Amino acid sequence: MKRRDFAAALTAGVATPTLLGAAPAHAADRSATGLPQHMRAVLTAELADRDAAKALAPLLHDVGFDWHPETAPPADCDFILAFGFGNRPPAGGGDPAKVRYEPGPVNEELADAVARVRARRDVPVYAQWEIARFLDFKYGMSDVTSIEPVVAPDGTITYLSTDGVAAQVAEARKRVPGGAGTACVIGFRDHHKRCVQTTRDRGLKAYAPRGFSMPHTYDPESGQPWTRRRDLYLVNDMLAQWSVLRAKLMAEAFPNG
Repeated sequence: MKRRDFAAALTAGVATPTLLGAAPAHAADRSATGLPQHMRAVLTAELADRDAAKALAPLLHDVGFDWHPETAPPADCDFILAFGFGNRPPAGGGDPAKVRYEPGPVNEELADAVARVRARRDVPVYAQWEIARFLDFKYGMSDVTSIEPVVAPDGTITYLSTDGVAAQVAEARKRVPGGAGTACVIGFRDHHKRCVQTTRDRGLKAYAPRGFSMPHTYDPESGQPWTRRRDLYLVNDMLAQWSVLRAKLMAEAFPNG
Protein backbone atom coordinates (compact mmCIF):
# COMPACT_ATOMS: atom_id res chain seq x y z
CA MET A 1 0.00 0.00 0.00
CA LYS A 2 2.80 2.39 0.86
CA ARG A 3 4.43 1.95 -2.54
CA ARG A 4 1.12 2.58 -4.30
CA ASP A 5 0.72 5.75 -2.25
CA PHE A 6 4.22 6.82 -3.26
CA ALA A 7 3.45 6.17 -6.93
CA ALA A 8 0.34 8.32 -6.63
CA ALA A 9 2.39 11.10 -5.08
CA LEU A 10 4.92 10.89 -7.89
CA THR A 11 2.15 11.16 -10.45
CA ALA A 12 0.82 14.23 -8.72
CA GLY A 13 4.30 15.70 -8.57
CA VAL A 14 5.02 15.10 -12.25
CA ALA A 15 1.70 16.60 -13.28
CA THR A 16 2.76 20.06 -12.18
CA PRO A 17 2.81 23.05 -14.55
CA THR A 18 6.62 23.12 -14.34
CA LEU A 19 7.06 19.76 -16.08
CA LEU A 20 4.17 20.32 -18.44
CA GLY A 21 5.89 23.30 -20.02
CA ALA A 22 4.78 26.27 -17.94
CA ALA A 23 7.26 28.67 -16.36
CA PRO A 24 9.27 26.89 -13.64
CA ALA A 25 8.05 27.39 -10.12
CA HIS A 26 10.23 28.36 -7.21
CA ALA A 27 11.67 25.37 -5.36
CA ALA A 28 9.58 26.20 -2.29
CA ASP A 29 6.43 26.15 -4.40
CA ARG A 30 7.30 22.76 -5.86
CA SER A 31 7.92 21.27 -2.41
CA ALA A 32 4.50 22.50 -1.28
CA THR A 33 2.91 19.51 -3.03
CA GLY A 34 3.94 17.42 -0.03
CA LEU A 35 6.11 15.08 -2.09
CA PRO A 36 9.24 15.47 0.09
CA GLN A 37 7.23 14.68 3.20
CA HIS A 38 5.60 11.70 1.55
CA MET A 39 8.96 10.40 0.37
CA ARG A 40 10.22 10.58 3.92
CA ALA A 41 7.22 8.70 5.27
CA VAL A 42 7.51 5.94 2.67
CA LEU A 43 11.25 5.58 3.22
CA THR A 44 10.73 5.40 6.97
CA ALA A 45 8.35 2.47 6.50
CA GLU A 46 10.48 0.82 3.81
CA LEU A 47 13.79 1.10 5.68
CA ALA A 48 12.37 0.81 9.18
CA ASP A 49 14.80 3.59 10.00
CA ARG A 50 13.48 7.09 10.68
CA ASP A 51 16.92 8.71 10.86
CA ALA A 52 18.10 7.27 7.53
CA ALA A 53 14.84 8.29 5.87
CA LYS A 54 15.16 11.80 7.25
CA ALA A 55 18.67 12.06 5.78
CA LEU A 56 17.89 10.47 2.41
CA ALA A 57 14.53 11.99 1.47
CA PRO A 58 15.76 15.56 0.83
CA LEU A 59 18.72 14.23 -1.18
CA LEU A 60 16.47 12.07 -3.36
CA HIS A 61 14.12 15.00 -3.88
CA ASP A 62 16.92 17.38 -4.81
CA VAL A 63 18.62 15.04 -7.28
CA GLY A 64 15.55 13.50 -8.87
CA PHE A 65 12.73 16.01 -8.54
CA ASP A 66 14.23 19.51 -8.69
CA TRP A 67 15.78 20.43 -12.02
CA HIS A 68 15.80 24.23 -11.85
CA PRO A 69 18.80 26.24 -10.64
CA GLU A 70 18.59 29.32 -8.48
CA THR A 71 18.19 32.47 -10.59
CA ALA A 72 19.23 36.11 -10.36
CA PRO A 73 18.70 39.14 -12.64
CA PRO A 74 21.41 39.46 -15.32
CA ALA A 75 22.10 42.93 -13.92
CA ASP A 76 23.60 41.23 -10.86
CA CYS A 77 26.25 39.31 -12.80
CA ASP A 78 29.83 40.28 -13.59
CA PHE A 79 30.47 37.74 -16.32
CA ILE A 80 28.70 35.06 -18.36
CA LEU A 81 29.79 31.43 -18.19
CA ALA A 82 28.41 29.15 -20.92
CA PHE A 83 28.68 25.37 -20.77
CA GLY A 84 28.47 23.27 -23.93
CA PHE A 85 26.18 20.31 -24.42
CA GLY A 86 26.99 17.52 -26.82
CA ASN A 87 28.70 17.94 -30.19
CA ARG A 88 28.88 16.00 -33.43
CA PRO A 89 31.54 13.66 -34.83
CA PRO A 90 34.14 15.22 -37.14
CA ALA A 91 32.48 16.09 -40.45
CA GLY A 92 35.49 14.93 -42.44
CA GLY A 93 36.02 11.71 -40.51
CA GLY A 94 39.42 10.72 -39.20
CA ASP A 95 40.58 9.57 -35.80
CA PRO A 96 38.09 11.09 -33.33
CA ALA A 97 40.78 11.02 -30.65
CA LYS A 98 42.81 13.53 -32.68
CA VAL A 99 40.28 15.28 -34.93
CA ARG A 100 38.12 17.83 -33.17
CA TYR A 101 34.38 17.21 -33.08
CA GLU A 102 31.91 19.63 -34.65
CA PRO A 103 30.08 22.02 -32.26
CA GLY A 104 26.62 20.89 -33.43
CA PRO A 105 23.19 22.58 -33.38
CA VAL A 106 22.60 22.45 -29.62
CA ASN A 107 25.69 24.54 -28.98
CA GLU A 108 24.52 27.04 -31.58
CA GLU A 109 21.30 27.39 -29.59
CA LEU A 110 23.35 27.89 -26.45
CA ALA A 111 25.33 30.61 -28.24
CA ASP A 112 22.01 32.25 -29.14
CA ALA A 113 21.10 32.19 -25.43
CA VAL A 114 24.41 33.86 -24.57
CA ALA A 115 23.72 36.55 -27.16
CA ARG A 116 20.28 37.25 -25.67
CA VAL A 117 21.71 37.66 -22.18
CA ARG A 118 24.70 39.66 -23.42
CA ALA A 119 22.30 42.08 -25.12
CA ARG A 120 20.86 42.78 -21.67
CA ARG A 121 24.15 42.78 -19.77
CA ASP A 122 27.41 43.65 -21.57
CA VAL A 123 29.97 41.71 -19.56
CA PRO A 124 32.85 39.36 -20.42
CA VAL A 125 31.94 35.89 -21.63
CA TYR A 126 33.68 32.60 -20.86
CA ALA A 127 32.32 29.93 -23.17
CA GLN A 128 33.16 26.31 -23.81
CA TRP A 129 34.78 26.16 -27.24
CA GLU A 130 31.72 24.68 -29.02
CA ILE A 131 29.73 27.78 -28.05
CA ALA A 132 32.61 30.20 -28.52
CA ARG A 133 32.91 29.23 -32.19
CA PHE A 134 29.35 30.45 -32.85
CA LEU A 135 29.85 33.59 -30.77
CA ASP A 136 32.75 34.40 -33.07
CA PHE A 137 31.56 33.64 -36.60
CA LYS A 138 27.80 34.10 -36.08
CA TYR A 139 27.81 37.10 -33.77
CA GLY A 140 31.32 38.55 -34.06
CA MET A 141 31.17 38.92 -30.29
CA SER A 142 34.10 40.53 -28.51
CA ASP A 143 35.46 39.92 -25.02
CA VAL A 144 34.91 36.16 -25.26
CA THR A 145 37.31 33.67 -23.69
CA SER A 146 37.06 30.25 -25.30
CA ILE A 147 37.57 27.31 -22.94
CA GLU A 148 39.40 24.84 -25.14
CA PRO A 149 39.97 21.09 -24.86
CA VAL A 150 43.38 19.85 -23.74
CA VAL A 151 45.60 18.69 -26.61
CA ALA A 152 48.50 16.37 -25.73
CA PRO A 153 51.87 16.57 -27.55
CA ASP A 154 50.85 13.58 -29.68
CA GLY A 155 47.67 15.38 -30.78
CA THR A 156 45.27 13.41 -28.58
CA ILE A 157 42.32 15.58 -27.57
CA THR A 158 40.82 15.47 -24.08
CA TYR A 159 37.49 17.27 -23.80
CA LEU A 160 36.80 19.02 -20.53
CA SER A 161 34.06 17.92 -18.18
CA THR A 162 31.58 20.36 -16.65
CA ASP A 163 33.88 20.59 -13.65
CA GLY A 164 36.91 20.99 -15.89
CA VAL A 165 35.36 24.03 -17.56
CA ALA A 166 34.32 25.55 -14.23
CA ALA A 167 37.81 25.00 -12.83
CA GLN A 168 39.47 26.85 -15.71
CA VAL A 169 37.10 29.80 -15.40
CA ALA A 170 37.51 29.95 -11.62
CA GLU A 171 41.28 30.08 -12.08
CA ALA A 172 40.99 32.84 -14.69
CA ARG A 173 38.67 34.92 -12.49
CA LYS A 174 41.22 34.86 -9.65
CA ARG A 175 43.32 37.26 -11.69
CA VAL A 176 40.54 39.80 -12.24
CA PRO A 177 41.05 43.08 -10.35
CA GLY A 178 38.33 43.58 -7.79
CA GLY A 179 37.58 39.91 -7.30
CA ALA A 180 36.06 37.01 -9.18
CA GLY A 181 32.52 38.41 -9.22
CA THR A 182 29.25 36.65 -9.94
CA ALA A 183 28.65 34.28 -12.86
CA CYS A 184 25.55 34.28 -15.02
CA VAL A 185 25.48 30.64 -16.09
CA ILE A 186 24.15 29.48 -19.45
CA GLY A 187 23.49 25.78 -19.98
CA PHE A 188 21.20 23.25 -21.64
CA ARG A 189 17.96 23.04 -19.68
CA ASP A 190 18.49 19.60 -18.14
CA HIS A 191 22.18 20.33 -17.53
CA HIS A 192 21.62 23.85 -16.19
CA LYS A 193 21.19 23.11 -12.50
CA ARG A 194 24.40 21.05 -12.40
CA CYS A 195 26.26 23.79 -14.28
CA VAL A 196 25.32 26.29 -11.57
CA GLN A 197 26.12 23.86 -8.76
CA THR A 198 29.48 22.92 -10.27
CA THR A 199 30.44 26.56 -10.73
CA ARG A 200 29.61 27.20 -7.07
CA ASP A 201 31.61 24.16 -6.02
CA ARG A 202 34.60 25.84 -7.65
CA GLY A 203 34.21 28.81 -5.32
CA LEU A 204 32.34 31.21 -7.57
CA LYS A 205 29.01 32.88 -6.95
CA ALA A 206 26.71 31.63 -9.71
CA TYR A 207 23.10 31.90 -10.83
CA ALA A 208 20.98 31.19 -13.87
CA PRO A 209 19.71 34.34 -15.64
CA ARG A 210 16.21 35.12 -14.43
CA GLY A 211 13.62 35.46 -17.18
CA PHE A 212 15.59 33.58 -19.84
CA SER A 213 14.71 30.14 -21.17
CA MET A 214 17.45 27.67 -22.04
CA PRO A 215 17.72 25.34 -25.08
CA HIS A 216 16.08 21.98 -24.50
CA THR A 217 15.93 20.08 -27.83
CA TYR A 218 18.10 16.97 -27.90
CA ASP A 219 20.27 16.17 -30.93
CA PRO A 220 19.89 12.51 -32.01
CA GLU A 221 23.13 12.85 -34.00
CA SER A 222 25.21 13.97 -31.03
CA GLY A 223 28.63 12.39 -30.69
CA GLN A 224 27.90 11.78 -27.01
CA PRO A 225 25.30 9.00 -26.69
CA TRP A 226 24.01 10.26 -23.35
CA THR A 227 23.08 13.63 -24.92
CA ARG A 228 20.93 12.16 -27.71
CA ARG A 229 17.82 11.38 -25.67
CA ARG A 230 16.29 12.98 -22.60
CA ASP A 231 15.64 9.87 -20.53
CA LEU A 232 19.23 8.70 -21.00
CA TYR A 233 20.66 12.11 -20.23
CA LEU A 234 18.67 12.54 -17.02
CA VAL A 235 20.05 9.23 -15.73
CA ASN A 236 23.55 10.42 -16.65
CA ASP A 237 23.06 13.75 -14.92
CA MET A 238 21.66 12.17 -11.78
CA LEU A 239 24.65 9.83 -11.67
CA ALA A 240 26.96 12.85 -11.85
CA GLN A 241 25.02 14.64 -9.11
CA TRP A 242 25.15 11.57 -6.85
CA SER A 243 28.89 11.20 -7.41
CA VAL A 244 29.58 14.76 -6.28
CA LEU A 245 27.12 14.49 -3.41
CA ARG A 246 28.71 11.24 -2.21
CA ALA A 247 32.13 12.90 -2.07
CA LYS A 248 30.75 15.87 -0.13
CA LEU A 249 28.92 13.69 2.38
CA MET A 250 31.95 11.49 2.93
CA ALA A 251 34.19 14.51 3.50
CA GLU A 252 31.69 16.03 5.90
CA ALA A 253 31.20 12.81 7.87
CA PHE A 254 34.88 11.81 7.93
CA PRO A 255 37.03 14.89 7.32
CA ASN A 256 40.17 13.04 8.35
CA GLY A 257 39.48 10.07 6.09
